[in-house]
Amino acid sequence: MIKSKINPLKTTAVNFGLSFAESSIKVKGDVLGVLTHEDGTEEVVIDKSNVYTLDGGVLAAILFSNNLGASHSRFINVLVVGSGASGSSLSPDVADYRQRKIEVPVYKKGFSSVYYRTPEGAISENAVTGDPIPTHIVDFTTTFEASEANGSLTEMGLMSSLDANTQNFQQTEDVFPDRDTEKDLLGYDILVNYLTFPVINKPNGAVLAITWRLTF
Repeated sequence: MIKSKINPLKTTAVNFGLSFAESSIKVKGDVLGVLTHEDGTEEVVIDKSNVYTLDGGVLAAILFSNNLGASHSRFINVLVVGSGASGSSLSPDVADYRQRKIEVPVYKKGFSSVYYRTPEGAISENAVTGDPIPTHIVDFTTTFEASEANGSLTEMGLMSSLDANTQNFQQTEDVFPDRDTEKDLLGYDILVNYLTFPVINKPNGAVLAITWRLTF
C-alpha cells in the first residue's frame, strides 16, 4: 500500500483571503490522490498544493462569527471532482483564488474519514477514549469506489454543499473570472479549495482515494 506523501511541515501557503497587508494568517492545502486499479496496483495520480478561494474566506467568516444562528450552520462536507478545468487536459490552467465553482462537476461525496493531525503527522486523539483532539491540521479523505466518479477528471475542490447526500449541485451562476461580490452565498454551494491537474482517467473498476490536508 502506498503511504501518504503529504508532509505536515511543508511550507507552501496561500493567503487566507484577508486584505490586511501585515496579516500572517495563512491556510494551505496539500492533496494526495491514489488510484487503485482492478489488478490491485496502486498509482499516485495527484501530489499537489491547492488554492484557497475567496469564497473560502466567506465560509471562514461564517464559522468564526457565529452570527447567523443554527439554521445557517455551514462547514466543509464534500469533495467534488470534475472535468472542466480550463486549458489543455494534459496541462490545465493554474487554479485561481477567484474560482467559485467546479466548472463541470462529475461526482461529489462525503468523507470516509476526517482526522486532526499533530505537526509530526500522527492522528491527534485521546489515548483512552479515542475522541479527536482538535489541532490546526486536519485531513479529509474521500474514497470514490469502482462505480463512482468514472471518467476524465481535471479539477476538484472541497465544498460546503447545501445537499451533501445527492448529486444535486447548487453552484453560483457566475462565470469565471466574473464575480458578483454582493451575492448571498448562503443559498449556494460554497467552494472552499480548488485544484486543477493533468487528466486522471478513472476507469470502471478502479478506486480513487483522495486525502486533502488543510493546515491553518
